Amino acid sequence: MKPKPRARGAGPGTRAEALREAIEDKIATGAFPPGMHLDETELAEEFGVSRTPLREALIQLSSMGIVLIRPRRGAVVADVSPHRLLEMFELMAELEAMCARLAARRMSEADEEELLEAHRACEAACLAGDPDDYYHKNERFHRAIYAAAHNDFLVEQASMLQKRLTPYRRLQLRVRNRMSASFSEHTGIVEALQQGNADLAAMRVRQHIVVQGERFADLLATLASLRAEAVKPGHPEVTLTSATP
Repeated sequence: MKPKPRARGAGPGTRAEALREAIEDKIATGAFPPGMHLDETELAEEFGVSRTPLREALIQLSSMGIVLIRPRRGAVVADVSPHRLLEMFELMAELEAMCARLAARRMSEADEEELLEAHRACEAACLAGDPDDYYHKNERFHRAIYAAAHNDFLVEQASMLQKRLTPYRRLQLRVRNRMSASFSEHTGIVEALQQGNADLAAMRVRQHIVVQGERFADLLATLASLRAEAVKPGHPEVTLTSATP
């Protein structure tokens, strides 16, 4: 009998957040395909946790639109087609470009310092070659731009879609050379924001986010590769990292 995955100490967030990320990976790579029923008892056994943090993780995924929770049916993996995914990235690019445009005009000294700290944190993760850590630092970088826009409604809309795209934005960083390219693009964004050049900042953020042409093909190829790997016999189980026991 295969050993059950265990939740381990050392890592960002709570146990529920660690579970959420593990399930996100399973969904994005196709191990948990669209339409699959997520049975709480089976998942609790697979991940070696109680049902309480698991339910919290599923609720988080539901709020992000990655999982649907239906009366009497429980949790089901939402279906996202390649065309739908492309549309979502197009909108995400425009929302973040608007945030950058406003941030270039409204950024305070405190906003700028937070942006630079987030940028330095991204650099450290990039140099370490850790895509998962880079993703978390990258989230902080983008949130710094949102906050510097000083438009709460825009931030709410951008944050909502960002959460919906979480597993796919994480997977992008596993594409060869994407992490270093992402950090280089961040540098250009920071420069435009510091110059107060709203048009340039918006353009650079849009180009940074939008997934089209070769980049979209690369993302789909990565998804296909990971999905094929996930269904191979003996594929290693996902383990969790958590800061709280």
